[in-house]
Amino acid sequence: MRIVFWGTPDFALTVLGALLEGGRDVVGVITQPDRPAGRGRKLQPPPVKSVAAEAGVPVLQPEKPHGEEFMREFAGLEPDVSVVAAYGQILKAEVLELPRLGSFNVHASLLPELRGAAPVNWAIIRGHTETGVTIMRMVEQLDAGPMVLKARTGIAANETAGSLMERLAELGAATLLEALELIETGRAVEEEQNEDEATYAPKLRSEDVRVDWGRPAEEIERWIRGADPVPAAWSELEGKRVRLFAPRVHDLDADAEPGVVVVADPNTGLHVATGSGTLCIDEVQPAGKRRMGTADWIRGRGVTGGQRFV
Repeated sequence: MRIVFWGTPDFALTVLGALLEGGRDVVGVITQPDRPAGRGRKLQPPPVKSVAAEAGVPVLQPEKPHGEEFMREFAGLEPDVSVVAAYGQILKAEVLELPRLGSFNVHASLLPELRGAAPVNWAIIRGHTETGVTIMRMVEQLDAGPMVLKARTGIAANETAGSLMERLAELGAATLLEALELIETGRAVEEEQNEDEATYAPKLRSEDVRVDWGRPAEEIERWIRGADPVPAAWSELEGKRVRLFAPRVHDLDADAEPGVVVVADPNTGLHVATGSGTLCIDEVQPAGKRRMGTADWIRGRGVTGGQRFV
C-alpha cells in the first residue's frame, strides 16, 4: 500500500514515525511551507519535514494544496491512500478522492464529538473525563466522514492539553496502523456519524483564553490546563500580560473581588480570588521572561497580595 502522509506539528510527527518504523511504504509527505520562527524570525521547517528527509521520503510543501501543478505532483506519487494527521488546511474533493483507496484522518477525539481544530484543548476545558482518537474516511464536510476505528482513553484530573496531546498522538499512531491493515485487506467496516450528536472544537486564539476571574475556580482551572502550553491562558497585572499555568482549586475562603491576589507567599503559594472559590497558581510566565514557579516570581517581587489580575 503506497501511502502519502499529510501533517505538520509534533502530533503528526509521532504518527509519521509510527508509519516509518512499522515498515509502511510512505512514498511522499505533504506538509506546510517553512515559516519564520524565534527571535531571529529565521525560516524553520515543520517537524515532519526533517524526519521525512532523513528517511529519504519526497516532501511537498504547497502554500495551498490544489491547482494543476500540485495535483500533477501529487498524482505522480501514485498513492493508494492518503493519511492526514494535523495537516492544517482543508482538502478539496479532488485531493481526497485521488488515492485509489481514499483519504483517512487521525482525529484526536471520539467523533462525532469535538469536530474541528482544537479537540484536545476543548475536551479539557469542557470537563470531559474521557476522550480518544478516531480514524475516519475524509469528506469535504469538516470531520464528518464515516469512522473506521476508535480508541478511548481517560483524562487525568491534572492533565494539560500538552500532555494529553502526546498521549493521543501515540494512541492515534497505534490505532492508525490497525486501521490501515483493515483497509488494505478489505475488512474495514465504516460507520456513519450521527449528526445529532456532533459537537465542535474551534481553534483557540490568544484572545479566547484571557482569564475571566468572575468564573468559578473549577472552570478557570480547566481553561488554564486546556490552554497549556498553547495558546496559554493569561491575565494582566499592573498592565502587563502574565501567562498562567499549573492551577489548583483551593479551599481558602477569600472575601475579595475576583482577580484579587489574596495570598502571595513563596511558601504557601499564589492564591487568587475567583467568582466562586480561590485558585492557586503554581507556575507563571511574566512578559518577556521564562516560565517559572510562582515562588520565584514572588521572591522577585513580581506580585504581591492585594494586587488584582484583570
